[in-house]
Amino acid sequence: MKEYEVIKNYRRDDALRASFNALAGKTFGIDFEDWYQNGYWTDAYNPHSIVIDGKIAANVSVNHTDFVWRGERFRLIQLGTVMTGEEYRNRGLIRRIMETIEEDYADKADGIYLFANDSVLDFYPKFGFREAREYQYDKTLHNRKERTMEQVPMERKEDWDKVERAVKESVCNGAFDLAGNSSLIMFYLTKYMRENVYYEKNLGVYAVAEMEGKSLLLHQVFSRREADLAEVTAAFGKEIERVSLGFTPKKPEEFECSLLKEEDTTLFVKGNAFEDFGRERMRFPVLARA
Repeated sequence: MKEYEVIKNYRRDDALRASFNALAGKTFGIDFEDWYQNGYWTDAYNPHSIVIDGKIAANVSVNHTDFVWRGERFRLIQLGTVMTGEEYRNRGLIRRIMETIEEDYADKADGIYLFANDSVLDFYPKFGFREAREYQYDKTLHNRKERTMEQVPMERKEDWDKVERAVKESVCNGAFDLAGNSSLIMFYLTKYMRENVYYEKNLGVYAVAEMEGKSLLLHQVFSRREADLAEVTAAFGKEIERVSLGFTPKKPEEFECSLLKEEDTTLFVKGNAFEDFGRERMRFPVLARA
């Protein structure tokens, strides 16, 4: 293997996957092994890495995240899990990987995007990326109904399979929705958001949400028929007085809209798909971030 060769499609290589997980754990405190063992790591998530002395020295992962916007499907690619081992920094490894990704996907995607921390804001514009704004949607509620949303157990594979089917069979309940990548959503629902999955049987709706006092963070809604967000939020009960959406609603006029500000996080985009992104006041769904 020549120096700085970029390797990919290696998730079934136990040694390299273990090295990838070790670097991800040291860099971000995350581990993808259970995601792999449970069958959710698919071709949609493809690390592009440089191996030195048998170890993953640097990585940029390519995540295929098609989106539906106004009934039209866009082929998007998200870059994430950008990391370099401490002993391999300042060698231009990430630049080498980015160049390979550019070669591989220049004509195969409508757009590429990523979320960067403040330490690398000058790096991505060198590859044609530009900063983009996202918007937050909130609403004050005046609900008098009792809570009918029930928490869904997410402890067993059988529980996960049932929810995954609902995700795959769901219509788009947002104006800008992830399509065809349930494995990314299941990364969250089987790891960090097991306690945040709810179901309302009368509405036939699964909701991924967090309740903080009188506030509701509604990350995503899954249903076979288009859901009424007013009914979904009301199902969380009269104690909830305020809702914040983790996605772009289909009826933005029903919500307060404000510029989304996240500490140490900047969205970078490139490609034709993002020409109207800021103008349309869009937000990437929380569950679509790799």
